[in-house]
Amino acid sequence: MIPGRKTRKDSIETEVLIDAGKVNLEGTLALPKSATGLVLFAHGSGSSRRSPRNRYVAGVLQSQGIATLLFDLLTHEEESVDQYTAELRFDIGLLAERLIGATRWVMGRPDLKGVRIGYFGASTGAGAALVAAAQLPDAIAAVVSRGGRPDLAADALGSVRAATLLIVGGDDEPVIGMNREALAKLRCPEKKLVIIPGATHLFEEPGKLEEVARVAADWFARYLATAEKSQARMSAR
Repeated sequence: MIPGRKTRKDSIETEVLIDAGKVNLEGTLALPKSATGLVLFAHGSGSSRRSPRNRYVAGVLQSQGIATLLFDLLTHEEESVDQYTAELRFDIGLLAERLIGATRWVMGRPDLKGVRIGYFGASTGAGAALVAAAQLPDAIAAVVSRGGRPDLAADALGSVRAATLLIVGGDDEPVIGMNREALAKLRCPEKKLVIIPGATHLFEEPGKLEEVARVAADWFARYLATAEKSQARMSAR
């Protein structure tokens, strides 16, 4: 079951066309007033920017004052081919390249200048997010993986510098092992594996997706905050 979305009333949602280099990609940009950071979503295999699970998580982030960009990693033509061949959804290099292109598009927008950036990756999208983060060490502050395949990032794991959170369902046993191995290979200063008890791969059980969103929002709030806001948060504890 997927819960209803939570958003802030002052959040402005806009359909955008992202210049990702060789292609243009469709996306949905949501900007809360005085956003404390921005998270780009890398969806899983066979999914799109309209993924109800990612949209729910995005809504929770927006309610916490974090901007979000959900976008399609493939063009319409590529999606049509991929439906039959499933070859592009596992092309981690290509997906990471698209994510990097979208990141550079974000960095080039005057209204987003200076905003700290994070990635939220699901399934194969998590592998792409980590590869992209490794290639943009000075631009990406945080990465969160939901039921992801960080192992697909392979040798790039050792080059990731962003604070990385891996979230896995407690009943998703094969993926738990993959995430533990990936965690051991990460060399970033801040890294953590969170296992949600009683959850399967898609976190469909009651209350489990809400828990994912809460943990992810806390992670992004901590690592996407500016130095001044981080110090204020620590002082308030």
